[in-house]
Amino acid sequence: MSYQALYRVWRPKCLSDVVGQEHITKTLKNALLQQKLSHAYLFTGPRGTGKTSAAKIVAKAINCEKAPVDEPCNECAACRGIQDGTIVDVMEIDAASNNGVDEIRDIRDKVKFAPSAVKYKVYIIDEVHMLSTGAFNALLKTLEEPPRHVIFILATTEPHKIPLTIISRCQRFDFKRINAQAIISRMKEISEAMEIKVDDNALAVVARASEGGMRDALSLLDQAVSYAEDRVTVEDVISITGAVSQKFLYNTALAIKEGDVAAGLTAVDAIVRDGKDPNRFIEDLIYFYRDVLMFKAAPGMEEVKERIATDEKFKEIGETLDQEKIFPIMEQLNHFQQEMKFSNHPKVFLEMFIVHACNASRQSSQLTGTQGETGSNNETIQQLASKVSQLEAALQRLSTGNAAGLVPAQEEGQDQGGKRPAPRPAQASGKSRAQMTRVKAILKQASKQHLQTLHSQWGQVMEQVKKQSVPASAWLNDSSPVACSDDVFVLSFKNEMHRDMIDSKFRGLVEQTVSAVLQRQVTLVALLAMHWDETKESFKKEQKATMGDEGAEGSQEEEDPLIQEALKLAGRDLVEIKE
Repeated sequence: MSYQALYRVWRPKCLSDVVGQEHITKTLKNALLQQKLSHAYLFTGPRGTGKTSAAKIVAKAINCEKAPVDEPCNECAACRGIQDGTIVDVMEIDAASNNGVDEIRDIRDKVKFAPSAVKYKVYIIDEVHMLSTGAFNALLKTLEEPPRHVIFILATTEPHKIPLTIISRCQRFDFKRINAQAIISRMKEISEAMEIKVDDNALAVVARASEGGMRDALSLLDQAVSYAEDRVTVEDVISITGAVSQKFLYNTALAIKEGDVAAGLTAVDAIVRDGKDPNRFIEDLIYFYRDVLMFKAAPGMEEVKERIATDEKFKEIGETLDQEKIFPIMEQLNHFQQEMKFSNHPKVFLEMFIVHACNASRQSSQLTGTQGETGSNNETIQQLASKVSQLEAALQRLSTGNAAGLVPAQEEGQDQGGKRPAPRPAQASGKSRAQMTRVKAILKQASKQHLQTLHSQWGQVMEQVKKQSVPASAWLNDSSPVACSDDVFVLSFKNEMHRDMIDSKFRGLVEQTVSAVLQRQVTLVALLAMHWDETKESFKKEQKATMGDEGAEGSQEEEDPLIQEALKLAGRDLVEIKE
């Protein structure tokens, strides 16, 4: 067969061709020039990053007829023989299929013989982590003190499986994943040399799908060239990789942003009908939001600049998305991706993500609008409450004789008789007095049934508030519902600061959540616990004065069937009714 795959034709023949590993190639070049070669090397790193290619290049460079050189000439008989595999002194061994003790003992017995065609014998052992424990032990002594004419180069993708006794006897070089820009640049060079027409966007998709491996990238490019007609496009690459087109990603992102569940589910349905893998789609979505986040946070990065230059639609959508809303979406994507891995119905979890993300986006938008509307109203109310407080304080001073010098001169802190006056109880502020008056009016309309309904669903209210705002949930923990009518509910707070924060900053959120749980529009009234006790007692006295003691007791008995049953069983004289 005359045709060869692209990754075989364009396999690096010199260290300069090894892309993305400059930290390794520079060290090896200096060692070759200065003839400071180690007897054993360990090349580790992901697949397709150039480990075996670099090992073969080193073997050629040390045996090149022009040595010492930093690069093999690839023209002399030694370089050509090693490249073709006709020189037996350079052996490439696959440890996956030759992992026994006998194979390593055979190598150990043969290393003592001098090379026949070149200066050095080189043993390249690929996937060395596959060797058995006995094979590693057989290799130990030879690897530590081989003859002067032998060099070992071990290559592996899983260095953690190699015994430390082997690693300590080698110079270790860690090959890293090749970045997308280096892969794209190399593929452009190859496509131009072979006169292949490829879109820049298509190269970017190939680079991402290769996950940092040059061999994978060239294999995908080779497959795309065979699939395409005249020119390799993004659609061609998407078809062969199973990825999702940018159009579907953009439509899904816009649907989530606008809270349009129908549009999001339509896009998912179209993707599944086209035979795409839901797991791959959710992975593509993660990378899409990652790119948007990079575009928002670091627009000056080279990777971001190139993405924007080749995809105007991405830039338009990226500018409309809010950076703060991307983080929870990515957390949801990660959660549902984990769920999908172990599910027989991944499409269902994908649809759940769409519904969850759209609903969260819609609620967030509604909350923002509600807070914007109530913000100005709250400021006006606070200003009015402040003025009322000042007026009430002035009236209080006038009524106690503290205004306009009406109090006779005396030592501060003492009364007329020289004794310190007893401390007066703390007075409620004007704002609190106004709230207490309002609560009295609410109690006339409130009912136990409404309060019991609110109490039974209060846990759900707290959970919903926490999902939308953790600070609001923390401030609300101190409260409890004490009265509720058809359109108003009263919260009692132990701490004044907690009451003020809920009343001024999170009122809209609490009202909206309670209204959603009760399925009717209700308004919040916040009150301190001590003021609530005072208001409740005052309301009871007023009710008794209006109805009379017996009437009040009778009404209470009529309201509560439990009390009626107790009265029947024990009699009125033995039953004491407490609130």
